[in-house]
Amino acid sequence: MHTLTDAPEKTVLAPVPASQRIEALDVVRGFALIGICLMNVEFFNRALSSMGQGMPLGLTGVDWLASYFVAYFVAGKFWTIFSLLFGMGFAVMLTRAERAGRGFIKPYVRRIAALAVFGALHHIFLFAGDILFSYAVAAVFLLVALYGTWKWIVGAIVACIGLAFVPDFGPAAGGAAATLAFAGVVAVYLRSEKKLFGLSAMAVTLIGVSLVAAIAALVFWFVPGTPKGPRGPATAMFVLFMALAWLAEKYNMPVDKRPLRAGATIFMFFATMMTIGGTVEYLTPPDAPTAKPAAVTAPAAPTVAAPAPAAIAAPVASPAKADARKPAAKEPTPEEKKAARAKRMKEQADERALETKTMSTGSYADVVRLRIKHFAGHAPQESGFATLLIGMFLIGTWLIRSGVMQNTAAHLPMFRKLAFIALPVGLSLGILGSLLAMSHVPGAQQDGFGLAHGLLMIGNLPASLGYVAMVVLMLHGGSALSKINVLAPFGRMALSNYLLQSLVMSSVFFGYGLGLWGMGRALQVAFAIGLCALLVAFSHWWLARFRYGPAEWLWRAVTYMQLPAMRIDTAPSRTHAQPA
Repeated sequence: MHTLTDAPEKTVLAPVPASQRIEALDVVRGFALIGICLMNVEFFNRALSSMGQGMPLGLTGVDWLASYFVAYFVAGKFWTIFSLLFGMGFAVMLTRAERAGRGFIKPYVRRIAALAVFGALHHIFLFAGDILFSYAVAAVFLLVALYGTWKWIVGAIVACIGLAFVPDFGPAAGGAAATLAFAGVVAVYLRSEKKLFGLSAMAVTLIGVSLVAAIAALVFWFVPGTPKGPRGPATAMFVLFMALAWLAEKYNMPVDKRPLRAGATIFMFFATMMTIGGTVEYLTPPDAPTAKPAAVTAPAAPTVAAPAPAAIAAPVASPAKADARKPAAKEPTPEEKKAARAKRMKEQADERALETKTMSTGSYADVVRLRIKHFAGHAPQESGFATLLIGMFLIGTWLIRSGVMQNTAAHLPMFRKLAFIALPVGLSLGILGSLLAMSHVPGAQQDGFGLAHGLLMIGNLPASLGYVAMVVLMLHGGSALSKINVLAPFGRMALSNYLLQSLVMSSVFFGYGLGLWGMGRALQVAFAIGLCALLVAFSHWWLARFRYGPAEWLWRAVTYMQLPAMRIDTAPSRTHAQPA
């Protein structure tokens, strides 16, 4: 990666000329926004705390078809595309700063901080399914992976570990320490050229982790009195990390492909672990001594599993606090497990009931109070989801730094492979899982939904890349399909339109607005498509008069610490930063 400096920035702040804009990015952003709207509209009509349960039960006819289409052709794919685009935006800003010899780190940190504020306000005042705050947190760890020095990384980890012993800071600080360590491991692969024992530093690091997992597995398998539940996960971790060590050594070169390989590996690692956990859960007899679903469902990042289906950060179910007071070495009896599950189920049912009542009939003040409570519990756990997002950001960064998205015409063979091979394979994995289970009944540990969702998750990455490729091929098709470029203004105002979607849907569906909570799934999909069509038209109208969307203008002003010209007929102002 390139070394950055915060050199003096003395250029004119002006919109990127149309000739310099990457049209494919704007169109893909617009396309992704439609998918985001199709996903999010469901959770303006359904409790967010039910997100991990798949398709709603009891649907028939056109409502079932609409729900199935969103669940297996949209959900999980478009938040992934949006994450890729965030990484691309990062790389575009970096590349233009390098070409002009301008500083990057300081304005980008301000950009992240502004995005975090946007996300927090969006979560609290409009929609608790916000993903902007998640992106801001992940962007911090991305900077650590790309540019952090070992002195500061280790110091930050030590500080977080210390804070973990402070009451009320434990979970957040512990999660931050783990994610910082994860970012450090990613940094080893991306930036280290050192050799240890004739192997790359990354391969040696992963071998070390796999040996720790092997020791843990041996203890759980053969030492009397140890819990039996972690046997499978520990063994799987040993095998996976040894495989990753081999891959890291074999695919260490060339350097410029490391972000792509690291990003794909990160995503597939978590998806594979979810699938393994779901398989173990599915094959384990009810209340068998080896059954411990909570330990294998999301072994590395518990908060990752919930956001994946709907591109939004779901409430994290509270673990049974009674279990935390039990001796760690004591294996719960089947009766204790059954009681703990019953308690969790009741807590989750109460949470869903409260959320449904508040959102469907509560006042705006009631809804805001509930969202504040949710955000306070949710924000400290964002570091877990950040590990997955880092992978998506790295792939997006590679797509720009490699020149693929700047010159899509020169890479059409690659896009054809993604559209005609990766997309069908990715969609087929999710559809295959749907044959096993499409919904999860709380408390049903062997319903197969964990395995089905793991297959869906594995397919999300190739499917999302396939969708991006499909849009690029349409742009180059020279037929009526090339008219998809009508989405470009919609994508240029992605932040504004994302917020506008939430503003409109919260006003229509929640009790403090029109109160149409619980609209049928088919009507929800039709509503989302109609809303996007209106916003596309609005974006064309707005950008014919103004240089930026309203939220983009504010975001840019904070990033570069100067007010940019808004109207097209206004001369651009002077500032110290590059266009983005």
